[in-house]
Amino acid sequence: MTSHPTAPPPAHRPVVVSVPERQDDPSTTPMHADSLPVSVTSPVGAIDEYLRRVVEEAGLAPSLTAAILYSLLGPGKRARPLLAWHSFAAVAGQSADSASCLPAAAAVELVHAFSLVHDDLPGLDNDDLRRGRATLHRHTSVAMAVLAGDSMLTLAFQAIAQRTPAALAGPLCAELAVATNAMITGQVYDTLGGLDPALSPRQRLEVIHRHKTGALIRVSCRVGAMCALHRIGARADDADPRLAAITRYAEAAGLMFQIVDDLLDVTQTTEHLGKRTGKDQDAGKLTYPGVMGVEDSRAEVARLHEASIAALAPLGPAAEPLRQLASFMAVRTK
Repeated sequence: MTSHPTAPPPAHRPVVVSVPERQDDPSTTPMHADSLPVSVTSPVGAIDEYLRRVVEEAGLAPSLTAAILYSLLGPGKRARPLLAWHSFAAVAGQSADSASCLPAAAAVELVHAFSLVHDDLPGLDNDDLRRGRATLHRHTSVAMAVLAGDSMLTLAFQAIAQRTPAALAGPLCAELAVATNAMITGQVYDTLGGLDPALSPRQRLEVIHRHKTGALIRVSCRVGAMCALHRIGARADDADPRLAAITRYAEAAGLMFQIVDDLLDVTQTTEHLGKRTGKDQDAGKLTYPGVMGVEDSRAEVARLHEASIAALAPLGPAAEPLRQLASFMAVRTK
């Protein structure tokens, strides 16, 4: 395999997404900008409970555990572990027990949460607000935020190593490590520069976005599919058409996700998003609206949405939740 840069919920579980009251057929449920069908969000309770167990069973200092849980289980969409969960089902079939991909799904969310905590630090984006609440370094201290981020990063690999079959743990860890370094590389390019000056502004944007955001979206889908292939006794090889289809979907959806983020940064308010808006423009960073304009950026979102849906055609009805997720990511307003 080739690696690429690329129980009921507890009473205190935070509300992650709003869902329609009626549990309609997911193929006909209308897609709203800030909601997903319950058929897509139903794993969130199991995902949050599993994340809590991974952290609480790690034997960490109580203050460190509390800091990690504050960031990890705060309000959020849980898009990445949902992508892993539904990619598993798209490959193994909707009747398969997707809970077997929970270690990998939890690992990706831990890496994502680590990246947000460190991005918010004074030395990087210097943000005070994340998901409508104080960022971790404001809630606790800069020192604790640094250490909590460090711990979440290592907990991600610990979760895979200790909770998945040995034959699968190595490939999953390698896949996640490559993606994590790609994400960090994207942050370096976005924050500190260093891209080839011969690249056009749009080419530089795509390099940044495919690394900074796309790599974790890509690996979320790929690790779910890899767990599914292992479960059904197939080799997790890039030549497998199911893994190839999931990868094409993820690459389109990942870039689309970040372009939407760029658009939200210039079209929504801080109060609506729950984080400071306009900061990329203020920092002089490259963004799709800044390079292409708002309307052309929206057209690119539509193109990538279509590409992500087309990529899932070989997987049939089992991939319907992934289609719903792509449609949500294309129209979300948060």
